[in-house]
Amino acid sequence: MRDWSKAEWVDPTYNWKPLPVPDMPERLLIDFATRCNLRCHMCPVWGLEDKGQIDSVEGIMDLEAARKMLDGFTKSQPMVAPSIYGEPLLIPNLREVFTDMKRRGIAIAMNTNGLTLTEDLAEFFCEIGVDSIMFSLDSTTPETLKKVRGVDKLAKIEAAVFRMLRVRSDRQSPRVGVSFTIQGTNKHEEQEFVDRWVGVVDVVRMGIIFENGTFPDMIEPPKRVPCAVIYKTMPVHNDGSVRLCCLDGVRATDMGNVFEQGVKDVWQGEAFAKARYYHETEQWDKVPFCKNCNGWAQYEYSEEVKDGLLIRRSPEYAYYNLIGRLSSWKGNLLGGHKPPPEELQMKSKKSQPNGIGHPSTTASCDDCEARVAVDDSPR
Repeated sequence: MRDWSKAEWVDPTYNWKPLPVPDMPERLLIDFATRCNLRCHMCPVWGLEDKGQIDSVEGIMDLEAARKMLDGFTKSQPMVAPSIYGEPLLIPNLREVFTDMKRRGIAIAMNTNGLTLTEDLAEFFCEIGVDSIMFSLDSTTPETLKKVRGVDKLAKIEAAVFRMLRVRSDRQSPRVGVSFTIQGTNKHEEQEFVDRWVGVVDVVRMGIIFENGTFPDMIEPPKRVPCAVIYKTMPVHNDGSVRLCCLDGVRATDMGNVFEQGVKDVWQGEAFAKARYYHETEQWDKVPFCKNCNGWAQYEYSEEVKDGLLIRRSPEYAYYNLIGRLSSWKGNLLGGHKPPPEELQMKSKKSQPNGIGHPSTTASCDDCEARVAVDDSPR
């Protein structure tokens, strides 16, 4: 950890005692391809009305530059989310990109709309050991999906979820989940979504919407603390540029460029150091992007064990984790969560055939997929 205590921007009257920063980021968000086949209105990029702003961030990451970036991780392997604002299934040479990361021992956790997930691709993800796949659904009816994501192909996306579960069968990976971002257009379907998917997939994630620089529905803890994200996560855009936070879709912040400087020099560099210093000394106004944001509260979790579920809630998220599939949730895949209680991990291993799988789900996947697969043409 580089010493910045003598930097000119450090005010000695604050008696600053820096918090520890890992040598390298634990999580990398990499936009291998900033392209998407949806136009969700809540998205900080594709929801923009200014096409010029969208054009300025679109692009494809150079594969050799990406490899060189990952070469910097010699002593540790980060968890990688292979997209920030792009749809990962649209990455050119996706198989080559993912295989290269898994050969390095990197955990891959992807969020997808699932519209272009084929049987062959689902099998590939299982074969190479992709660690987690989260399908963004946000609705229980086509009409609501149309309002939230601009398409009414709910049956197609649900079919992709069941296809992934069926192909995985009782293999340990990937961990399969569905997500729902609560907002005005879908709030009436929130409980119905939980009821539909809990017990079917490994995890159901319910979150709140980010808009106008904050989470308006966030119930914050009484005292603001430094945001854990800037000590764990590095968002890398397709041109190698790094932003302070994944919520910075229009590149309002500039932390450096990993293609030019390398991951460590950016992560331990002055731009990140200044942001952390201002957070730690509560000078929030010195970091305009963070000033009014309340995302710092997302790691304050409560925990409940109920009806075969490990339920974790924070001001931003609620996670309904199937206890029978907890053994696949470990290591870097935890993404800031503490590990599940040891007794639940043991229970998970005992409840699964050969230590893995979820028989009550996989046995019914063929029927479920058949019921919802009404449109299988790529969008």
